[in-house]
Amino acid sequence: MATEEPKFSLLEKDQSFELRLYEPKIIAEVEVDGDMSAASRKGFRQIADFIFGNNTAQSGKSEKISMTAPVAIKPASEKIAMTAPVGVQQSEKGWKVSFVMPSQYTLETLPKPNNPQISIKQLPAKKFALIRFSGLVDEEKMQAKSAELNQWITMKKLNPVGIPELARYNPPWTLPFLRRNELMIEVE
Repeated sequence: MATEEPKFSLLEKDQSFELRLYEPKIIAEVEVDGDMSAASRKGFRQIADFIFGNNTAQSGKSEKISMTAPVAIKPASEKIAMTAPVGVQQSEKGWKVSFVMPSQYTLETLPKPNNPQISIKQLPAKKFALIRFSGLVDEEKMQAKSAELNQWITMKKLNPVGIPELARYNPPWTLPFLRRNELMIEVE
């Protein structure tokens, strides 16, 4: 059975770069501290705990929620709309790790997390520029891919309005050369 991914329309493809329009979606998000690797593991565990049953459904009991892809991580400090490319750096606040919830749920029908650190958010449709790549990802590689993506964004005369977000699609036991990663930046 395939893992559900967020729905989008492909607006443009240029080698490893893409421009996508994502449909509205619901995410479960947690803010964690530490370096990118430690924060990614910590955030993943907390949200996985939620979807594996540490929640309260409308019935009053817990409910297992299907796993989706990708798992996303981005610096916790949000930036206001900008006109120049920006690098990726860890903020004092740490990192935000999120899972997209299966499309069958609404805010009303999604079980509520028992962990108060997990927030549920409805995101509107958004346009993203992204670069796809394989391998392991650390903060240095994320910065390098961010620089490549920002060059493409500038070349395409797009306006970045968000901070870089790393989307990982594979479980940790996947061989590095088979991993699918995307670095995404919201654009206008």
